[in-house]
Amino acid sequence: MSKLTTMYEFLKKQDEEVFQAIEGEEKRQAEGLELIPSENYVSRAVKEAMASSLTNKYSEGYPGKRYYGGQEFTDQVERLAQDRAKKLFGAAFANVQPLGGANANIGAYFGLLEPGDTVLGMDLSHGGHLTHGHPVTYISKIFNFVRYGMKDVATGEIDYDALAETAKREKPKVVLGGFSAYPRELDWKKISDIAHSVGAVAMADVAHIAGLIAGGSQKNPFDYGFDVMTTTTHKTLRGPRGGMILVRDSEEIAKKIDKAIFPGLQGGPHMHQIAAKAVAFGEAFRPSFKDYAKQVVENAAAMAEVFQEHGVRMITGGTSNHLILADVFGSLGIPGGEAEKLLDEAGITLNKNAIADDTRKPMDPSGIRFGTPAITTRGFTEEDCREVTRLMLKVLKTKDASAARTKIKALAEKHPIPESFA
Repeated sequence: MSKLTTMYEFLKKQDEEVFQAIEGEEKRQAEGLELIPSENYVSRAVKEAMASSLTNKYSEGYPGKRYYGGQEFTDQVERLAQDRAKKLFGAAFANVQPLGGANANIGAYFGLLEPGDTVLGMDLSHGGHLTHGHPVTYISKIFNFVRYGMKDVATGEIDYDALAETAKREKPKVVLGGFSAYPRELDWKKISDIAHSVGAVAMADVAHIAGLIAGGSQKNPFDYGFDVMTTTTHKTLRGPRGGMILVRDSEEIAKKIDKAIFPGLQGGPHMHQIAAKAVAFGEAFRPSFKDYAKQVVENAAAMAEVFQEHGVRMITGGTSNHLILADVFGSLGIPGGEAEKLLDEAGITLNKNAIADDTRKPMDPSGIRFGTPAITTRGFTEEDCREVTRLMLKVLKTKDASAARTKIKALAEKHPIPESFA
């Protein structure tokens, strides 16, 4: 009996079709390399918490203030998650109930704003996220979003002067720092100072870099006066898929956000997910997590070096965090969509991505976005990452996925996905 069959014994007996799909995904992950910067691997302990009997329990409300009985252990789990999150990030308050990063951002907006209020956030085309006010989202119909971006795409420098002028002119209630595809660090102090100069709340969306902050390889916005932070709990934090909202010190803001999440937006929290968050937060306290966070950044820098050596244009000229955004169409003559497909066939998973001032369509843009959180979890070193990058370039230049598939599989076998972290 295989290890996978043992893990999913009842599922295999009851629903062979679902079991086969899961088996296929396990094989895909094991034999390929995951470079999507918003993905990672969780420990066996996190998986076990997600699969626990807590999934059976309704727990509407918050610890000590539930609407149903039988909450002794759910309260214990949620308080553990809250306390660990607060300690990790230096926050006075934590709401661990958001089901994802988008829910966390929307919950924060509803807690901080009234319909029609203004939010100043990063433009999607310059690295922001859909929930920062892109017109295709429903949230953009409720609040007024205005945007800032880079002054120099070559270096990634944000136009902080323009940001300050926009803040003075538009009088936002929230100034949002954060990104989805920006390879550099933001100047958190400048953004915080600008926000407070116009009486706005300084809010950071750290979904991509939460683990790097917890591990000490990126700056913590709370150290620079930010009032609120939202994040996912997967990505670099290496927990289950979910979200979280942290408040630095304002009880008034925390109460408003709690009401916005429940009963405002969500019903019963997913207690199995919250238990898994608590487990992941506990893992992030280990000394090895600091080593992990440092290695993520060093591995990304190594990949950027190889792209630079081969003359591939990278937005912002490289990376200071875990991700790289490369203009493969401008540099290699291959559209982002085709690059994604070819690399997928070779066993490397990443995503096509628009670049700043992209002239191509969003579903077939000029760029690709990739990063190192998942392969670093597998133990990849800088030299491993350089080899991966060279293989990527070989595939993209020859447009032949088979040119690298065997070596990619060998690298995956050399670095199996771990079940636990030291």
